[in-house]
Amino acid sequence: MISRALRSTLEDALEDRIQFGVPMSRHTSLRVGGPADALATPASRNELARLLGVCSRHRLPHFVLGSGFNTLVRDGGIAGVVIQLKRLRGLAERPGGTLRAEAGVSHRQLTNFCAARGLSGLEFGAGIPGSIGGWVAMNAGIGSREIVDVAREVEVVSPSGRRRSHLGRDALRFRYRALRGLAPGSVVVSVLLAVGIADPSMVRAAVDRMLAQRAHSQPLDVPSCGSVFKNPAGDFAGRLIEAAGLKGEREGGAQISTVHANFIANTGGASAADVLALIARAREKVLHSSGVHLACEVQVVGRDA
Repeated sequence: MISRALRSTLEDALEDRIQFGVPMSRHTSLRVGGPADALATPASRNELARLLGVCSRHRLPHFVLGSGFNTLVRDGGIAGVVIQLKRLRGLAERPGGTLRAEAGVSHRQLTNFCAARGLSGLEFGAGIPGSIGGWVAMNAGIGSREIVDVAREVEVVSPSGRRRSHLGRDALRFRYRALRGLAPGSVVVSVLLAVGIADPSMVRAAVDRMLAQRAHSQPLDVPSCGSVFKNPAGDFAGRLIEAAGLKGEREGGAQISTVHANFIANTGGASAADVLALIARAREKVLHSSGVHLACEVQVVGRDA
């Protein structure tokens, strides 16, 4: 818990942009999760740096949530300060065939911006949920294309808030659904993305095709966290889970989707414990039936109830 004195210090740093005891079920796409000790939405890089400085001086842990996709918060909530960068939504063309997007930019904002201006190369991201900061942190993408293919530079604030760096692609260590090599607690605040020039109608058509494919193949009408497991080499997690006979399997209010078996849906009243039970069951049965160890793509954070 955050002491009264520290709470006052945080309020001095962020004014009304910090709340306490906020249920994470309101801020995650799966709609589960206990309360965060504090939830901060800094309005600028300077305010973010000030917040990180407070956390560093008081040894208060912080966690960057993004838009709450690809994240499963346990029922006991999160200790320390959860940071959302949804107020950082700057988006602008830059010289040299690039686009600067701040961490709080949504996938919809980005793809609409590109379609309206005839900027190509990012159509693969249409419909990938979450914000740009989250895309970078998890190297989001589809089978043939990922953020690593278009990222030219990432702007990062150090864990203490004292330093801001612009790291070129050669300094970045992107992996499958991950960005490695940054100091723990570093915060991605923007990314420079490579784009080309195309007919706006062609960009819009490509975006619409991607959105239609997702609507057909994924359970977009119910709360979920996106893909639960990473695809193993040469195969698909959803296929393995379905082959193990788990499509439609339930635990409390959680269900392995009947549309795509690598999604777990909150059908109403699910707890994080329900979702975790299904994750454990899927891993066990796939290992037994196929001999494959499934690795989680969803980030599981927080305390047990």
